Amino acid sequence: MTRFNWASLFAIPAIAASSSAFAADYLTVAEAQHILVPQADGFAAFPVTLSPAQLAQIRQISGVPQRTAQPRIWRANVGGRLAGWVIVDEVIGKHEYITYATGISSDGHVLGVEILSYRESKGGQVRDARWRGLFRGKTVRDKFKLNQDIPNISGATLSSRNVTDGVKRLLAIHAVALAQAR
Repeated sequence: MTRFNWASLFAIPAIAASSSAFAADYLTVAEAQHILVPQADGFAAFPVTLSPAQLAQIRQISGVPQRTAQPRIWRANVGGRLAGWVIVDEVIGKHEYITYATGISSDGHVLGVEILSYRESKGGQVRDARWRGLFRGKTVRDKFKLNQDIPNISGATLSSRNVTDGVKRLLAIHAVALAQAR
């Protein structure tokens, strides 16, 4: 008669938990807001529900679909006046989501990109400030082609591509739903 090793039952949850051991939270939404629009004296949630026509327009402009009709958007204010926007979004890395925030000026150029949470075991180089800095000043009219105007990061190709596509998509949201908002 073989004996059951009860200790092996405790190993299963430990092994399962180790697959997410690479997840790291770097910034809260509030911290990212202040980094992206440092002159702002306040941030107000700005609820938007995108219509099917707007979703189609965003896909046409950016080349990628917007997964939700209710993006997470904050209006950045200085003395009650619009200073810009912060949009928090998620894109898939290789297997897990990357949560990031993009600051967009009122006239539609990227103020910055911050990685809030990274859950992959590889590809975290997208957190490199120099690489993220390449988005600064980009507008929806820019190409946003990986290996052309935004370089690929070796070892982080999927993360690089998806963050790049995501920022372009957020600029499309700005063009479709925020550019006329005051």
